[in-house]
Amino acid sequence: MSAIVWIAVVSLAAWLWLLLCQGFFWRTDVRLPPRRDPEVWPSVGVVVPARDEAEVLPASLPSLLAQDYPGRAEVFLVDDGSSDGTGELARELSRRHGGLPLTVDSPGEPPAGWTGKLWAVRHGIALARAREPEFLLLTDADIAHAQGSLRQLVAAAHTGEFDVVSQMARLRVESLWERLVVPAFVYFFAQLYPFRRIGRKGTRTAAAAGGCVLLRATAAQRARIPDSIRHAVIDDVALARAVKGGGGRVWLGLAAGVDSVRPYPRLHDLWRMVSRSAYAQLRHNPLLLLGTVAGLALVYLVPPAAVVAGGVTGRTACTVAGAAAWLVMAATYVPMLRYYRQPLWLAPLLPFTAFLYLLMTVDSAVQHYRGRGAAWKGRTYARPEAVPDEG
Repeated sequence: MSAIVWIAVVSLAAWLWLLLCQGFFWRTDVRLPPRRDPEVWPSVGVVVPARDEAEVLPASLPSLLAQDYPGRAEVFLVDDGSSDGTGELARELSRRHGGLPLTVDSPGEPPAGWTGKLWAVRHGIALARAREPEFLLLTDADIAHAQGSLRQLVAAAHTGEFDVVSQMARLRVESLWERLVVPAFVYFFAQLYPFRRIGRKGTRTAAAAGGCVLLRATAAQRARIPDSIRHAVIDDVALARAVKGGGGRVWLGLAAGVDSVRPYPRLHDLWRMVSRSAYAQLRHNPLLLLGTVAGLALVYLVPPAAVVAGGVTGRTACTVAGAAAWLVMAATYVPMLRYYRQPLWLAPLLPFTAFLYLLMTVDSAVQHYRGRGAAWKGRTYARPEAVPDEG
């Protein structure tokens, strides 16, 4: 067989392995596990880091304040140096809507070695700990929660004795680019961190979704959260690893009733979201970058290329192997498209979306080596090797 046929066969083999051996990542039925109400509902401190979030707060904060929770719960919104009146708007929304008590405070500028978001989270956790809560809900300012969301999270943690219960918020999919890129983002994340493995005892796989993380306060103290991960760009995954590495139990699944209201109308907006942390995901390692680029090409780009090459050269085996790999790829993407209520004709376009992600990953590395580092809400951070370790 020619080289192109061999490559197509290897790509097909890779897809068969992903289909059967990667924790059934493509299934979307990992939702909140069975749960029962505790006899006494534990207290919860809800921590919301917010920087220039006036645009989304009216659609998200009232949902937190309106939580139907039987125990004691309080919201701590940390206004991290906003210039758009985020803090005052939060107070106004609290006065207008009532509900759970709201405290708004500001931490000041982060010291060296801290990402801005985690410095804000640290300040919020400190405020919450003064009330001695049993759980902390870490949620982003763009996340809207259904009225029973907090109750369900706590019941799931209580029933399963989990130290972390996290839900991957359903991101907005309205613009053309959101339809192309967003479901694939969650699909790729699940491929890297199969949800079934995360919640299983004895596995090393650990991840969380930063928009909705219920964290047991004792586990946070044991893992020194967030101090131990203060320089992390991908803070949700780092948090889950720290907790699980300390012997804690972690659960992650897809959400029902936890939605992001942040719009990403242009490709540029989505590009920034992905490239901000893509190279950090690869630990800023050039060899991992080369391997990732080669892997994305082999798994996602080879199948359609093999179909075209086989048709041009008349190599039937090349066409069949490429078409079979492309079919398996599209079939594994269908459940995610259904979860996001998107048309199934988007499934065969996954190679195009994967190519965009490949370019975003390369761009993330380019920005890193240009010294621009990662950014969060207009703040740029030093490259990890330049961050002092304070122990």
